[in-house]
Amino acid sequence: MADTEPRDTEPRDTEPRDTEPRSTEPRSTEPQAAPAAEPESDPESDPVADPVADPAAADGDQPPQGPPAPDNESSTGGAAGNTKKKKRLRRTRRITLAVLLVLLVPLLTAETALRINYMGDPAAGTHTRNRDAMWLGHAWVDGRKKDADLKALARELKSTGIRDLYVHTGPMEHDGTLPKSLYPRARWLVDGVHREMPGIRVQAFLGDVLATESPDGMRLERAGTRAAVVDSARQVLDVGYDGVHLDLEPLHSGDRNYLSLLDDIRAVTRARDAQLSVAAHQIDPLPGFHSFWGTVAGHPKWWSQEFFGQVARRVDQIAVMSYDTMQPLESLYGGYVAQQTSLALEVTPPTTHLLMGLPFYHENRFGHWNHAETVAAAVRGVRLGLSRTDADRERFGVAAYIDFAATEQDWASYRDGWVR
Repeated sequence: MADTEPRDTEPRDTEPRDTEPRSTEPRSTEPQAAPAAEPESDPESDPVADPVADPAAADGDQPPQGPPAPDNESSTGGAAGNTKKKKRLRRTRRITLAVLLVLLVPLLTAETALRINYMGDPAAGTHTRNRDAMWLGHAWVDGRKKDADLKALARELKSTGIRDLYVHTGPMEHDGTLPKSLYPRARWLVDGVHREMPGIRVQAFLGDVLATESPDGMRLERAGTRAAVVDSARQVLDVGYDGVHLDLEPLHSGDRNYLSLLDDIRAVTRARDAQLSVAAHQIDPLPGFHSFWGTVAGHPKWWSQEFFGQVARRVDQIAVMSYDTMQPLESLYGGYVAQQTSLALEVTPPTTHLLMGLPFYHENRFGHWNHAETVAAAVRGVRLGLSRTDADRERFGVAAYIDFAATEQDWASYRDGWVR
């Protein structure tokens, strides 16, 4: 969900996807049909047998003239070659089968576990605590949204549990600075929300691409860059925002520079009585899975549960980006969200506000299947995970991504399943 797209905040259709994509994985394209391979010839039907080496010919002597050798003698070399080829083919088939079993059996086992995780009934009372949130696009601060839009948003949110708005105010530059020209209408938005929607906080959503998987991007290992990000946090708080929402991607598990940055920003927000919130990666569905996936795909994607807890202890709110999961079925996605909810609850202190992301957007690609990643499945998964792990957790909610892509069905699924 970071600012991985080109830094263009101009509208592309009716609303831009100018906030950031939810995943750094490349969008898949339909494969082109490959030309049909020519069939391999059958060694046994090949009329040309492997020749038998002739020492005399190697010495330059002419082979002796005479009647041809009997069939069983002249075909000795060809028969031996065919036997070796058959053995190699059988060995290759056995190795291929073994590799497929090694890969498929754990995968099928994990997917079965997710399906089972989606079964059962959520506990009574696992509904909104009126601590939900929503990510808003850049149009709210660059001048495209007007007073009528603000009033419409107020009507939409009135019957929900949403109390925090993460408004895209960046992206920051790679050196950590934030151009003021990006958010000329921020003060208008903050004042308007406070007037039209009392009790709802507005947080500045600041993001950028990290140079963790490519040469371009923000480098948190540079002390000067981290200091500039802290200054950007002060800058948006001076405008009147109620908090800072940080989203830096792809952020690898165990990044000590990120933890140091959070400590520095937290000191600023506490002094201003403001919120510090972050968008968090998903947690390893299996122990150490981020290391395995990083080796295989070059993109670790997940955080260890330990690192998630370290981040959660340093912030006021942590919102899990529990979408773009690669799950192909609604039941598997819901089971995955239930698992993520439980894993997050286990390591998030009760003093930190935990939110689970809801996919209020619609795409079809390898990382995100629209028919599977539905709001209804996510809400049910959240309730199941909450029921099994900490049904009475007070500082808990869901966060919807994103306002300009939301449909009436998304809102209905959220209200019917979670708000009630």
